[in-house]
Amino acid sequence: MAATKKVSAAVAKANDFIDFVNASPTPYHAVHSAIKRLHAAGFSEVRERDSWASTLRPGGKFYLTRNGSSIVAFSIGHKWKPGNPIAMIGAHTDSPCLRLKPVSKKTGAGFMQVGVETYGGGIWHTWFDRDLSIAGRAMVKDGKGNYVQKLVKVERPILRIPTLAIHLDRSATFDPNKETELFPIAGLVAAELNRTGKKEQKEEDEGEDAAEFKPLKLMSERHHPYVLEIIAEHAGVEVEDIVDFEMVLYDTQKACIGGINNELIFSARLDNLGMTYCAVQGLIESLSSPSALDDESCIRLTTCFDHEEIGSTSAQGAASNLLPAVLRRLSVLPGNHDSKSDNSYEHVREQELDLATAYEQSLSASFLISADMAHSVNPNYAHKYESDHRPEMNKGTVIKINANQRYATNSPGIVLLQEVARRAKPSADSTTSSGVPLQLFVVRNDSSCGSTIGPMLSAATGVRTLDLGNPQLSMHSIRECGGVYDVEHGVRLFESFFENFGELEEKILVD
Repeated sequence: MAATKKVSAAVAKANDFIDFVNASPTPYHAVHSAIKRLHAAGFSEVRERDSWASTLRPGGKFYLTRNGSSIVAFSIGHKWKPGNPIAMIGAHTDSPCLRLKPVSKKTGAGFMQVGVETYGGGIWHTWFDRDLSIAGRAMVKDGKGNYVQKLVKVERPILRIPTLAIHLDRSATFDPNKETELFPIAGLVAAELNRTGKKEQKEEDEGEDAAEFKPLKLMSERHHPYVLEIIAEHAGVEVEDIVDFEMVLYDTQKACIGGINNELIFSARLDNLGMTYCAVQGLIESLSSPSALDDESCIRLTTCFDHEEIGSTSAQGAASNLLPAVLRRLSVLPGNHDSKSDNSYEHVREQELDLATAYEQSLSASFLISADMAHSVNPNYAHKYESDHRPEMNKGTVIKINANQRYATNSPGIVLLQEVARRAKPSADSTTSSGVPLQLFVVRNDSSCGSTIGPMLSAATGVRTLDLGNPQLSMHSIRECGGVYDVEHGVRLFESFFENFGELEEKILVD
């Protein structure tokens, strides 16, 4: 009976993650999904462009976004003082995908097609013969002279990238040309002409309102009119109100639990929504008790960046000023006022000098967990893994180590994480006292090694950093595979990190 309860607790967490990933086909949707969870947990929105002096207070919970695709959420301990440590977890919201080109309208051999651009290092042959749709954001006129963002997620399949029949291509390998052989079909030209009428189609091709100057070609000239109609319908606006959009393709097959014993997750975008979910949920669950921040002297912070898959060099990527700018503002936040405090000139002057270096003090005492999914051993390619470092699914979160600093992990970080894992609360239905398992991973010396946001953030801030992630198979495929139990492992590990970092930080005596 106990074993059945333990399974049900892990499956419940896995199903909650599945709801999260199914609702999040793009970084914009992932941030929106995170915001809904944060709002439900009592977090309030702040904006970078506003002053925080009258808003942020010890004991508060807040979040901010940049570009609608990156998010920072944090809570402030009641015993916070300027220069105190900040416990951080960083993940990313983006995944490899295909994106509609600025001019996507194409036709070929009687088919309507759309032009797409590759984003990130996807395994592109896995995108063939899938039931695809579009999702993203549209910038629209709101009727008041403003331009606002509207999220779009078309649930039904409207696109497909067809493979060539084996009778016409006997090649031993399948390596499609990304520019000429990756265009999805959207339907038949004849069917579209029947829908609109040939006269209407001709008018659209010639453009509308030719007398009015347009800096760019009309949207209906750049994209198939019916694509615009679908986007407008899902954005809740008229076609003529759409000014521009950023749309990506996604697989309409929903994530699900699978495996002969329901121990696996089959899903798109596990990399890296798996760790985005754990990072957001770990922060929320660390604050579930009303007194969670009463004795806390640190700030607990989760940040999820866009554009990791393409190098992070953007205004909303991890290589931007987003995290350093937020940390600089948080580091000087005043603590709770003490009516008995010394108000002498010398003491006030000392406080002013402390504020001048509070940012550097906070960085030197803080810690960042860089959370990005890890590789599980693939039984069909076991020789591709270092023999003593073969992570398995459902055996715990993986600490990633690389001597050439492709990962930022070092031994003080491992010491910290081991203690965090040991102190982690047991699962709700577990018969054990506490703790979550961990695994170790290094890549073979004769293999290349990927990297994460960890090294760039540790270099930019000087913050001690450790790289980790839950194990998965088929990374960067349109359909990936992870472990049911590792979702709960990740959430409990991050919850323990936030709850215990303030005490543990003082005990790891390495400067």
